Amino acid sequence: MLAEGQIEGQIVKVEHKTGQYIGKIASADGRRALVEIMAVLRHPEQGDLHSAYNPDAPIFHERRASAEREKVWVMLKDAAPFAGDVPDYRDSLAAAWQAEVRRMDRMRRWAEQCLVRLDAVGRDYGLQN
Repeated sequence: MLAEGQIEGQIVKVEHKTGQYIGKIASADGRRALVEIMAVLRHPEQGDLHSAYNPDAPIFHERRASAEREKVWVMLKDAAPFAGDVPDYRDSLAAAWQAEVRRMDRMRRWAEQCLVRLDAVGRDYGLQN
C-alpha cells in the first residue's frame, strides 16, 4: 500500500499488460497513477490471454516489454512501494527476457514429457501400437 499524501516521485512495483515493472509515479488522479518505467521485473507473456497456452489461437499476440521511461497508466491500488536498488533498465530487460525464455523452455520440455507418457499409457490401454 502506498503512503498517504504526496505520491508523485515514489518508486513502485506495478503490473502492466502481463509484465511487471519498477517505476516512478509521475502523477496520480486519486484512482490511477501514471508510472514512468525504470526496470523490468517480469517480461510480458506471449499469445492470446483469452486462450492461454493455445498455440492455435486465431491471434497469437507478440508482447514487448514497456520501454525505459515509457509512461503507463495503472490502477493506484495495484502500485506497491518498491524498496531497494533499481536495476539498470537494459540489464533488467535482459534478465526478465532470459527468465521468460527459460520458463517457456521448461514448459516445452514438460509438454514433451507429457506426450511421451501419454504415448506409453495409450499403448497400455491398447489404443495405439
